[in-house]
Amino acid sequence: MSLAVAIQMDPIEGVNIDADSTFVLALEAQRRGHALYHYLPKNLTFRHGRLYARARPLTVRRVKGDHASLGAFEMLDLATMDVVLMRQDPPFDMAYITATHLLEHIHPRTLVVNDPIHVRNAPEKLYATHFASLMPPTIITSDREEIVAFRAEHKDIIVKPLFGSMGLGMVRVSDEDVAFRVFRALEAIRGVYYIQRAILNALLEMFTSLYREPIIVQRYLPEIREGDKRIILIDGEASGAVVRIPRTGEARANFHAGGAARKSDLTHRDLEICHAIGASLRERGLLFVGIDVIGGFLTEINVTSPTGVQEINRLNGVALETRIWDSIERAFAKGRQGRHV
Repeated sequence: MSLAVAIQMDPIEGVNIDADSTFVLALEAQRRGHALYHYLPKNLTFRHGRLYARARPLTVRRVKGDHASLGAFEMLDLATMDVVLMRQDPPFDMAYITATHLLEHIHPRTLVVNDPIHVRNAPEKLYATHFASLMPPTIITSDREEIVAFRAEHKDIIVKPLFGSMGLGMVRVSDEDVAFRVFRALEAIRGVYYIQRAILNALLEMFTSLYREPIIVQRYLPEIREGDKRIILIDGEASGAVVRIPRTGEARANFHAGGAARKSDLTHRDLEICHAIGASLRERGLLFVGIDVIGGFLTEINVTSPTGVQEINRLNGVALETRIWDSIERAFAKGRQGRHV
């Protein structure tokens, strides 16, 4: 089976070929004889009921500094493609949402991975709330009084933007913070609670000045010191995991924040979480998904542009990209049969 594959992603020239999941997916597609094209989300055009992309033929190789060759630009009618990989990185903003609406015009006749309708309907931190029993204590709100009360109840919390990514904008608010330790010295003057509330209010003012959306607040999980586990699910099945270890003094374990990769097996709890969400992923056409698990709690379900494939491959001697492409080809073949019925 030789497929025409268009990859919607950020500039391929700048990817880290030892870490980027899209790059290794492109390598595997090329090995299978699929024809590759590359385009940026901004190169989409909807015209007279058809969706086009100003794209270039792509060849890839694992050679640092010379890992990609791009041909001349051509206007692709994306309805003539067999597969479109939607692989641009977040932020999950209106530009991202608009791209899902545009790709909806060609899916499922052209197989878009992941299904753009359900990518739009499953932003990472919100989709996870449909499995609240698997999550740590969490609130999503713009109400400051609710956040202050949550902080008073749980003492140690994580505050993060609802549509952020790569750990950007995430802040830990804890009694261990230097600011709180300093302000404890002022207890006799104003009271610890008053001072702590003032600091939290200042933080929330910063968030509301930067983001219009509600804020997500979770109880801090001290198990993060032992790592944030990224689990890859392929067609709803747990397929491999890697633990991301945060740097000293850092609450974020994301690879983009300097987290180090460590080999990990799938525990009984991991498999329990994956089993609980797997059917929902399959029903929604979310074929390639990465979830985050800390201390046995589900924190996020990543459906936009999951990472971790190459780290899992190196540490476990596997090639997850082959399983992902096997699944894509099965989905394509099943869709083609349906179109001929």
